[in-house]
Amino acid sequence: MTPSQLLIIILIITTVSYACDQLLDWLNLRKYRPGIPKEIASFYDEEKYTRSRAYQRDRTRFSFFTSAFSFLLSIAMLVSGGFGWLDHLLRQYTQNEILLALAFFGIIGLVGDLLSTPFQYYSTFVLEERYGFNKTSRATFLADKLKGYLVAAVLGGALLSLFIYMAHQIGPGFWIWFSGIAILVIFVVNVFYTSLFLPLFNKLTPLPDGELKQAITEFAGKVGFPLDSIFVIDGSKRSSKANAFFSGIGKRKKIVLYDTLIERHGKDELIAVLAHEVGHFKKKHVVWTFLLSSLQIAFTLFVLSRMLYAEEVSLALGGDQLSTSLNLVAFGILFSPISGLTGLLMNIFSRRNEFEADRYARDKFDGTALSTALKRLSVDTLSDLYPHPVYVFFHYSHPPLLQRLKALATTKA
Repeated sequence: MTPSQLLIIILIITTVSYACDQLLDWLNLRKYRPGIPKEIASFYDEEKYTRSRAYQRDRTRFSFFTSAFSFLLSIAMLVSGGFGWLDHLLRQYTQNEILLALAFFGIIGLVGDLLSTPFQYYSTFVLEERYGFNKTSRATFLADKLKGYLVAAVLGGALLSLFIYMAHQIGPGFWIWFSGIAILVIFVVNVFYTSLFLPLFNKLTPLPDGELKQAITEFAGKVGFPLDSIFVIDGSKRSSKANAFFSGIGKRKKIVLYDTLIERHGKDELIAVLAHEVGHFKKKHVVWTFLLSSLQIAFTLFVLSRMLYAEEVSLALGGDQLSTSLNLVAFGILFSPISGLTGLLMNIFSRRNEFEADRYARDKFDGTALSTALKRLSVDTLSDLYPHPVYVFFHYSHPPLLQRLKALATTKA
């Protein structure tokens, strides 16, 4: 296949992907049903429902604008040979492939983030602020950016350097070894996320002794959940939205509760939310997700190894010689239909897991308390009550609220 033909395929994939995403957003935006479902009538009034519709509408319209900007920028870079021009420019200063890749992706990443910063700023300080969600100060916004650059430079730079080194030293078989390293890194990040990575951005404090901590400890003991510690995270530092999760392996599980979750939910609702998270652990969802993600990583790297050494791919992006950096960019686009399919399958798997974790929380604790918590979370986050089924199929990793409430209302098995 000639470089020109490859470029045409890359442009077609980029355009079709953009058009499909916009069509799904448009379908979801058009999906509107008047009236409040009877299942949540006690939580929603007409004003809140209208407000949730307005929030979803504003977010979608804003995404139309940001997506169009990203699409046009990508097309311009591809058609003009901008990626190839940057690669050629950097080769005037060094021929070391590792340094070339670090400089290439460092510049692309930095420029891309700087261009997107005005949109991020608007989303945080205008859109989210308008609906009462934003709690981020401008100092925190800036600090988060700088910390993000640091993490990307250290962790991302190390992985990219190792990838380039192995790809050039080992050859096409590098994917076997690098898959193992990538999977190990993900495992380590998951294990130490709460103790090493999360504190870079948030403050974690032990949950004080009291009724809530005692109730959580008793439930964990009752169902055999290996609880090591319970923390409260200052989620209100950035947003009024709430969440909860656990991390760790073996007998060192840590539960993390957002302060906003504790503030808005009673003890039974909090235990029900945690019971849902425990359900993921008990049903081996975390293990299966990790295994499937590992297979996905290995498959992606295998396909990449077939393309990484093809000079015509670099030439298609405007390069004048074989370039690992250019081939990585091209691969990200050419592989996107396959990654989209695997992402779709992972979403289907995730939604099934969510239903199963809900059933676990219902059977082991209290389905009514979980339903109440889900309703309250939906109201507080102005979630979409009637998302388009096609949009849900492609984008939702969690089932919509009304589907979850219906499943919880069924008789226990």
